[in-house]
Amino acid sequence: MSDAPTIHDLLAIMAKLRDRDGGCPWDIEQTFATIAPYTIEEAYEVADAIDRHDLPGLRDELGDLLLQVVFHARMAEEQGAFDFSGVIAAICDKMVRRHPHVFGDAQVGDATAQTVAWEEHKRRERDAAGHEDTSALAGIARGMPEWQRAVKLQHKAAKIGFDWPGPAPVIEKLHEEIDEVRAEFAAVAADAGDSAAQHRLEDEIGDLLFVCANLARHAKVDVGNALRRANLKFERRFRRMETLAAAEGVSLASLSLDAQDAYWNRAKAEEKG
Repeated sequence: MSDAPTIHDLLAIMAKLRDRDGGCPWDIEQTFATIAPYTIEEAYEVADAIDRHDLPGLRDELGDLLLQVVFHARMAEEQGAFDFSGVIAAICDKMVRRHPHVFGDAQVGDATAQTVAWEEHKRRERDAAGHEDTSALAGIARGMPEWQRAVKLQHKAAKIGFDWPGPAPVIEKLHEEIDEVRAEFAAVAADAGDSAAQHRLEDEIGDLLFVCANLARHAKVDVGNALRRANLKFERRFRRMETLAAAEGVSLASLSLDAQDAYWNRAKAEEKG
């Protein structure tokens, strides 16, 4: 390997790992389906490094994510479908094709206009490929996280006018959904063995989450970032609770909820200074 590794070195490493004669047993037995969860996980770890402003970590996580692309491309090459150069050629062609204002003579006014043009390019590409789905919701992948898919579905519907005019009616709808969830909880409590009631509760909670995603969209808040920050906040405060309790010789697990909540409030107060 050269002093300054290139993508060719990484491709060679992956080919060796997948070599049936002398390769890594784990890498050899993987398939697209088994690797896909790792690909998604690595993308989230990239986002986490960015959120933590960890540039050295981001470098490493981007490498891990690149490895996932190389892994999939190698498996496709083994099947005679395409190779890594085909992946590069496809994305280069797509980026040039979808940016005629940069690589051609087209004009766009701003980033919003470019987003509209991008979606129109995608629509024409689907038509040219013979896709029969003519719905306004066409082109939304089913493999993405469901919160992200919810926002994309809402965004697509909004483009043809099916949308609330602002956050106020969304908040009203949120209260309505909370009432419906409360009613289904009562139904489940009345008959714990009623599977239909449990399914209705699941449906209502799903509706509630869908409306929450819609509220975030109207607020121009990224749902994933908001939830990630909430998770980090919870984890930070909970770990501080554990530290405070341990310093006083107390186990959180031995305390009542009210006593645990007192530690939570202390941790929260510390953050607010």
